Amino acid sequence: MRLDKFLAETGVGSRKEAKQLLKKGLVTVNGQVIKEAKTQVDEVQDIIVFSGEELTYQEYYYYMLHKPQGVISATEDKWDQTVVDLLKDEDYREDLFPVGRLDKDTEGLLLLTNDGQLAHQLLSPKKHVDKEYFAIVQGIVTTNDIRQFTTGFALTNKELVKPSELMIDSVNEEEEQSEIRLIIQEGKFHQVKRMFEAVGKKVIYLKRLRMGNLWLDEELELGEYRALTEKELDGLKMNK
Repeated sequence: MRLDKFLAETGVGSRKEAKQLLKKGLVTVNGQVIKEAKTQVDEVQDIIVFSGEELTYQEYYYYMLHKPQGVISATEDKWDQTVVDLLKDEDYREDLFPVGRLDKDTEGLLLLTNDGQLAHQLLSPKKHVDKEYFAIVQGIVTTNDIRQFTTGFALTNKELVKPSELMIDSVNEEEEQSEIRLIIQEGKFHQVKRMFEAVGKKVIYLKRLRMGNLWLDEELELGEYRALTEKELDGLKMNK
């Protein structure tokens, strides 16, 4: 890896800024002052120091975000705020992206990373990774609905959905509302909402609680995020 790229990757500054810092003699590689930006370094083996501080290279980043409503699950959008826009300047990287998407009006767990291989593993239908949601549904969810969800069925546009696990937390018969949890292994467009529409009900609030072995940290306020712990990351990778 070029030295200026390494410096940019470790947060010293942009590649343009890194070149200026190199010219000032502020960077050493294995004890030697290096001023050439194109110098090739081993990001793991070489000891690279900037202004007396040894720099540590990190290839992949993993953030758990508590996505709020009104934010788009994308890296950029012309009209709306995106989940990447919620990152602080010191955490922002151009290669970070959301793993899958949550609808604009859906809250909950969203993973941001630059690890494309892990994202593919989590999203691949062949891997059968659970996605668990909590929802408030307009309508009385019944044991008949549970049976239908368990066997799989066709949506209103005839598209088939695979079997899922529907659980009823509570039912308010006076307001004709139900609180449910749903575990699916697919990620079709507006899938949860469309599944309930197919049985004559409407989702009025939706929140993702879990993806694979990764649960949303309820201490995170809406719009907040944090890096995954090693334990969480190991658990997530078990879904491979």
